[in-house]
Amino acid sequence: MTSDRETRPDDEPWTIRRLLTWTTDFLTRRGAESPRLDAEVMLAQVLGWERVQLYTHWEDIIGERARGEFRDLVRRRAEGAPVAHLVGRKEFYSLALEVSPAVLIPRPETEFVVVEFLDAVKVIDAPRAVDLGTGSGCVAIACAHQKKTARIEAIDLSPDALAVARRNAEKHGVADRIRFHQGDLLAPVADEPPFDAILSNPPYIPTADIATLEPGVRDHEPRMALDGGPDGLRVVARLIRDAAPLLRPGGHLILEIGTAQEQPVRSLIEAAGAYRLLPTVHDLRNHPRVIHAVRIEET
Repeated sequence: MTSDRETRPDDEPWTIRRLLTWTTDFLTRRGAESPRLDAEVMLAQVLGWERVQLYTHWEDIIGERARGEFRDLVRRRAEGAPVAHLVGRKEFYSLALEVSPAVLIPRPETEFVVVEFLDAVKVIDAPRAVDLGTGSGCVAIACAHQKKTARIEAIDLSPDALAVARRNAEKHGVADRIRFHQGDLLAPVADEPPFDAILSNPPYIPTADIATLEPGVRDHEPRMALDGGPDGLRVVARLIRDAAPLLRPGGHLILEIGTAQEQPVRSLIEAAGAYRLLPTVHDLRNHPRVIHAVRIEET
């Protein structure tokens, strides 16, 4: 889609079908992981439609103005910009969430944190929880949306991230049950009564590995939400230590981890002496993804 001469060798009109086919091929050649999905999401954004509508208007001809907007998005995607940033949203736990370069883009793997929370508190009438490093608010909002009596303290260092999270909470009708705090780790809730659960998708990428990430992550997502220090466990280790006094006996610590971090994180939790470990949760690709531990009674 760089010029009419290059992309229109004949008079065949630019239908939705043809645009998606061309763009999928174009993004495939440039190494996109999900070229067809990327093309559909961007075209639906330009047209103001849901993706499914593309298939019910397969042979509709797209005018030059819309094609120009679409062409710009495709160019930026080919240059490495994440689709979620280009369209300003990402789905998480069936909720459409606003995203921006200020927040980590929600990923399907993080939904396992929500699943573990919901299972852990299903018999608690009004659970109180902390979501540490809330970013877009995806975990806190999904938990509050699913558990209508839950009250959640959502913490982040970034005021820009918290602004996004607040808008997402308002959009999905849970802002009255989530309090947002700017601060370092659990400091903003240190004086609160013990919680039923502390949840986090903390920074866990080793610093040296940041440079090896795919450009859409490395160059467009907040480094603060990615960089876990030399071994990837700088924040995790502090969180394990600081969470214990803020959890009631029987309270839950639920952490997302990197795929190579299962044993190191389990060892840190065992060494803390304050928790009973549950089986590691694996994601859909069978990678270790969530560590779940229960606060034990002090002796």
